[in-house]
Amino acid sequence: MENKNSFNNKLIILITLVASLGGLLFGYDTAVISGAVGAMNSFFINPLDNDNVLASGAIIEFKSIISIVSIGVLVLFGYFLFKFFKKVTSIAIIVIFLLIAIPLFKMYFLDLPDVLTENLRNSILGFMTSSALVGCILGASFGDFIANSVGRRNGLVIAAILFLISALGSGYPEAFNVFGIQTLSSFIIYRIIGGMGVGVASMLAPLYIAEMAPANIRGKMVSFNQLAIVTGMLVVYFVNYFIVQGQSDDWITESGWRYMFLSEVIPAFLFFVLLLFMPKTPRFEVMKGNEEKAKTILDKLNVKSSSDRILSEIKNSFKTKKAHWLFYGWPVIIVGLLLSVFQQFVGINVVLYYAPEIFKGMGVDTNASMLQTIIVGAINMIFTVIAIMTVDNFGRKKLLLIGSVVMGISMIGLGFSLFSGAVGFTSLLLMLVYIAAFAVSWGPVTWVLLSEIFPNSIKGVMAVAVAVQWLANLVISWTFPIMNNNPFLVDTFNHGFSYWVYGAFAVISAIFVWKFVPETKGRSLEDMEQLWLKKEQE
Repeated sequence: MENKNSFNNKLIILITLVASLGGLLFGYDTAVISGAVGAMNSFFINPLDNDNVLASGAIIEFKSIISIVSIGVLVLFGYFLFKFFKKVTSIAIIVIFLLIAIPLFKMYFLDLPDVLTENLRNSILGFMTSSALVGCILGASFGDFIANSVGRRNGLVIAAILFLISALGSGYPEAFNVFGIQTLSSFIIYRIIGGMGVGVASMLAPLYIAEMAPANIRGKMVSFNQLAIVTGMLVVYFVNYFIVQGQSDDWITESGWRYMFLSEVIPAFLFFVLLLFMPKTPRFEVMKGNEEKAKTILDKLNVKSSSDRILSEIKNSFKTKKAHWLFYGWPVIIVGLLLSVFQQFVGINVVLYYAPEIFKGMGVDTNASMLQTIIVGAINMIFTVIAIMTVDNFGRKKLLLIGSVVMGISMIGLGFSLFSGAVGFTSLLLMLVYIAAFAVSWGPVTWVLLSEIFPNSIKGVMAVAVAVQWLANLVISWTFPIMNNNPFLVDTFNHGFSYWVYGAFAVISAIFVWKFVPETKGRSLEDMEQLWLKKEQE
């Protein structure tokens, strides 16, 4: 392990803070919707109830957007399959998938009624709320291409531009409606554009930091990205609160939600400007054959004469840079993908995106629900700081195990609280315990592991893992209002059903971590190659 004094810690911290603004915008962009869900329902969805022509057009455009998104995801799915398998195997898997998916897609989307039913209403609201996640999938999927073509830093610059466009278009979708479609659809498209920025940043920010930071503090530095994410969420919770404080519901419905989205312009512009002064990573420069530039950057990062050795290690790690994604076997692929899936299937973003609406469902007014959401954000941030202080000492695997167990107990308990109708302080406490458990474990640790477990020669798999993470996020966020507002489930389980589902996934995630996830604490990025090669040979 390298001596911490052999590094220019001030420069590394500065680079980490700037790159982490990508994480802050990640949190800001995804959480800003939480304060606007009720207003958007009133502004975009309620008018459809009284205007059949408007509703019919919205349904047609909704079907069209879903169809285009589905085709795009299918193309990406096929592309990644061809990266994994031989041509014949990939075609066979795609054919089987289509035979299953097309009837389901036709049933749930193309055969939607031409009138606005309650389930269709909930589906449109759920998709509008979670539409940014579609962009996240696309952005993350192209993250590897962007990282390897224009670089990690320049990729983050692209993300900053996308954030700016989305903030303006989401705030005034009718003024920036260059698509010739309904305002609802224009809003969805601009949210997708912002999601693309989130998807790019979600992959490149931790990757950029991981490639700049030394092994002995890398976990802590990468965790700053997660701290920035939850900080962005907390900041936007405050922003949303101050925007709506003392305002009437009519004003919030007409104008308040616009200011929520427009407020993102400030951090996005700051991120864009600061990135222009940041260096590219040494690994990217070596990848492009610019060893002198890489050496210059390493000399700035290292205050002692260790840059030659680090440069040599980086060069050696790229000897198999064109390795097949299965070069190290299936274990690393499966572990990476399931880490991403479980991070979302435990239900965290349901709480973060729908917190004000959840609290309103417990009987509190708009201002109180916003204040309780701020408490959620504060707990999230405090325990993320604890994770940063412990991830390099306590270990990644132990934190994940503890988090899974506590989340499982909390979510199952919250489900029973709602089922029994005993909502109040107990429900709030269970939710806060759940948030704390996630923040100290799966929140930051998943990103640390994704930046560590994939050897350089197959680093592109990280793009798949992040894309899968956003796909899982989309599934959870879209289906929550459908489950939570379904008349049968409400009558039978009184809103407790969905929380039991998330609690069950938390329990399953604990078993997965215990059996399959390796400890990466203290290992260099190059050490991970030997670990997976050893597993492949066993």
